[in-house]
Amino acid sequence: MKLVSRILLHLVWSLSLLLAVWAILFYLAMNDRINAEMDDSLVLRAETILTRYLAGQPLPDAGRGTNGYLLRDIPESYAAVRPKELFSDEKIYIPERDAREPARVLRTLFRDGEGGWHELTVMTPSVGRRTLTQALLRWVVALYAILLLMILVVTVWVLRRTMRPLYALLRWLDDYTVGAQNPPLAADTTVEEFRRLNEAAQHYAARAESLFERQKQFIGNASHEMQTPLAVCRNRLELLVDDPSLTERQLGEIAKVQRTLGYLVRLNRSLLLLTKIENGQFPEMEPVDMNALARTTLEELGEIHAHRGMTCAFRDEGALVVRMNASLAGSLVANLLKNAFVHGRQPGRVIVRVAPGLLEVANDAAGGALDAAHIFDRFYHDARREGSTGLGLAIVDAVCRLYGLHVAYAFEEGMHRFRIRFPESTPRAPSA
Repeated sequence: MKLVSRILLHLVWSLSLLLAVWAILFYLAMNDRINAEMDDSLVLRAETILTRYLAGQPLPDAGRGTNGYLLRDIPESYAAVRPKELFSDEKIYIPERDAREPARVLRTLFRDGEGGWHELTVMTPSVGRRTLTQALLRWVVALYAILLLMILVVTVWVLRRTMRPLYALLRWLDDYTVGAQNPPLAADTTVEEFRRLNEAAQHYAARAESLFERQKQFIGNASHEMQTPLAVCRNRLELLVDDPSLTERQLGEIAKVQRTLGYLVRLNRSLLLLTKIENGQFPEMEPVDMNALARTTLEELGEIHAHRGMTCAFRDEGALVVRMNASLAGSLVANLLKNAFVHGRQPGRVIVRVAPGLLEVANDAAGGALDAAHIFDRFYHDARREGSTGLGLAIVDAVCRLYGLHVAYAFEEGMHRFRIRFPESTPRAPSA
C-alpha cells in the first residue's frame, strides 16, 4: 500500500469518527436550543396568565387545540407530589380534526391568595419544531459528508505536493543501475527529512559504485591469476605423460587429473563470464546476424558430436538481426546448442529454428520434462555429464535478462524446446 493511501485510510476512519461525534453533539445542541426557545415562549405565556389570574383581571381566550391553555383546581395532596413546573412533549387531541397532534406542554402549579392550589397547562404546537429538526438533521448530515470529502481532497493534494521529493527519489532509485551513467538526483527540497534521505541515498549509491569497481577489479585479477596456474598444471601433466617410465595405471590417473583440470578451467571461465554478465561489463553493442551465427555454431558443434550419433537441422524462416554485444550473442547461441548436444538423447536430433523475433533450439529428450521453474538455476541439471559445467542455461538466462529478452522452456512431442523471443529485429544488411 502506498504511503499516501495509508495516510488517507487512517484519516478517513479517524475524521469520520471525529466529525460524527461533532455532528451528533451539534445536532443535540441545536435541538436543545429549539426546545429552550419554545420553553421560554411557554413560560412567558404562563406568567402572563398567572399575573392576570392572581390580579383578578380577565384572562385571555383559552383557545382550542394545541395552542391554548387549561386552568383547573387541584387538591393539595396532588400538589405535594407533583413538580411545580414540568415541560413535556405530548400528543393533544384536536376535536376539529378528530386526531392527536404533537405539542410542547408546560404544567405549572401555584397557590392563590386563599391558599387554594391550581394547575396551569400551557400548550404550543410542535409540528414546526419537528420539521425544523428534520431539516437540521439533513443539513448536519450533508455538512458532515461535504466537510469530510473536502478535508480528504485537500489532504491528498497537500500530501502529494509535500511528497514530491520522495517520489523523485523513488524514481531515481528505480532507474539507478550500478556501473552505468545515471542522471543526478534532483534534490531541490527544503524539507529536512527529505534532504537527509536524499543525502543517504546518494551516499549509499556512491558506496555501491565503489564496491562495484572493486568487484570488477577482483574479477579481472581472478581471471588472470587462476587461469595461469591451471594452464601450468595442465602443461606439466602433459610433459609427465611423455615419461616412458610411467605405468598404465599411473597414466590412467594422470588422465583423470587432466579431465578434472579441464573441468575446472571451463567452470572458472563460465563463472567469470556469468559474473561479468550480471555486472553489466559488456556495454558494446552492434547488429548481430543471428541466422549466420546459429548456422555456423550448429555446424561446428555438429562435427564435434557427430561420433555420438547426433544429427542437426537448421530452419531459416526469416532474418533475425539484433543489437547486442557480439561476444554475448555467441555465448548465448553456443550455450543453448551445447546444452542440446550434451544433454540430448544419443543418438538424437538437434533442431535450430530462426524466425523474425524468435530463436528456438530443440533436441530429443533422454527422459521426461524438466522443471521449468528451476531449469535456469546454476548447477540445476546433470552437471556430471562430460563437457558440462552446469552453468550453460544460467548464462543464457543472464544474457536474456541483461537485454530484456524472454527465454522459455517447453516439453513438446518428446523434445526439449528453448525459445528466445526478441522484442525487435534490425533488417539484415545486404551481403557484398
